[in-house]
Amino acid sequence: MARTLITGGLVVTASDEMHVDVLIDQGKVVALATPDSHGWTADRVLDATGMYVIPGGVDAHTHMEMPFGGTTASDSFETGTRAAAWGGTTTIIDFAIQSRGGSLREGFDSWLHKADGQCAVDYAFHMIMSDVNESSLKEMDTLIEGGVSSFKLFTAYPGVFLSDDGQILRAMQRAADNGGLIMTHAENGLAIDVLVEQALARGERDPRYHGEVRKALLEAEATHRVIRLSQVAGAPVYVVHVSAQEAVAELARARDEGLPVFGETCPQYLFLSTDNLAEPDFEGAKYVCSTPLRPKEHQAALWRGLRTNDLQVVSTDHCPFCFKGQKDMGIGDFSRIPNGLPGVENRMDLLHQAVVDGHVSRTRWIDIACAAPAKMFGLYPQKGTIAPGADADIVIYDPEAEQVMSAKTHHMNVDYSAYEGKPVKGRVRTVLSRGVPVIEAGRYVGHAGHGTYLPRGLSQFP
Repeated sequence: MARTLITGGLVVTASDEMHVDVLIDQGKVVALATPDSHGWTADRVLDATGMYVIPGGVDAHTHMEMPFGGTTASDSFETGTRAAAWGGTTTIIDFAIQSRGGSLREGFDSWLHKADGQCAVDYAFHMIMSDVNESSLKEMDTLIEGGVSSFKLFTAYPGVFLSDDGQILRAMQRAADNGGLIMTHAENGLAIDVLVEQALARGERDPRYHGEVRKALLEAEATHRVIRLSQVAGAPVYVVHVSAQEAVAELARARDEGLPVFGETCPQYLFLSTDNLAEPDFEGAKYVCSTPLRPKEHQAALWRGLRTNDLQVVSTDHCPFCFKGQKDMGIGDFSRIPNGLPGVENRMDLLHQAVVDGHVSRTRWIDIACAAPAKMFGLYPQKGTIAPGADADIVIYDPEAEQVMSAKTHHMNVDYSAYEGKPVKGRVRTVLSRGVPVIEAGRYVGHAGHGTYLPRGLSQFP
């Protein structure tokens, strides 16, 4: 494997900004030093003058090939991880799904088989628990031993994923014993189903009603509930895709009490709103996801939560469905629109735009997109930083490049962009995954099968 030297750039990590060179050997970072302090030689020299040298992004929430609502997410592990690389993300953590009546292991093996030999970048899995019982609770222990240390439960989607409070409590109690991390989709699904039924009966069928029935208070109520269940169990909890200011307030209150409570938000909640859901001619269907987009006034609370560390991670919840042939299943009935947005390619650039706009600092950008997710899910310092011993997952990033996001130029396997026409400043130039070029001078030079499965340790946050 070629010995590589990256020289002339500004290395940005979650804690530091340093004008240092980076030496890579055997797929690892082996040394950092100021340019005038070493005499390193290398087989390959990458000039990063005027660029940022940053860790590869860690997207801790993706759904490649996920079956949902009678269809399947349009990105495969091959196309989705290739798009991730184009956007500067070098690790994804996807969700394996336990089938009702099946075992956790069967679900994990099924997803491992889907991804095997397909991924352009490294990958790991969380486990969705659809059927909490004595057998699956015992299986949590063995999955943790095998490197799957986080388990997602839902207070939403009755009849599909929903677990009742007793099941959630039991899973949390088990996690308190085995060190696993419980993740929760926090919305009151039973109440939402009542509101969906009532809205349809009134003839309210357009995509915008998806956001109106999935009320912010029902996200806040479920967030409060899972926090208190975790407190009873004595276990940490991680709330996924937080979108409502009322839910942020629940997380902040719990953290002020000293509870091990953590939260994630996504770019769609930071940059999009119910204005998009209300776009005419069924265009709003492009923006149907759960939790839903909120009115713009919620965005300030999310940005504040990221700055105050009441929210620790920005992931994408990448779950793309094509507008034609998938989203249009819901014409005339918003409840039939597949829930999910594309975004795995856009996250790093959108968050750099947040730096440009003054929402977060450069080091906080790297924290919420790289280091914090790696720590949260047991991959740090192998992933999420640039330091001796870390995997050489490194992005050379041009902070001055300008681009306009569009479906015409993105690499996700979906026929629209959620950010169509949005100008952003900053662009990936070169991406190394374990020292191997995947994106080079704006060209894809990677291949399916380069990415390897990552067994994970326990969370380093609680």
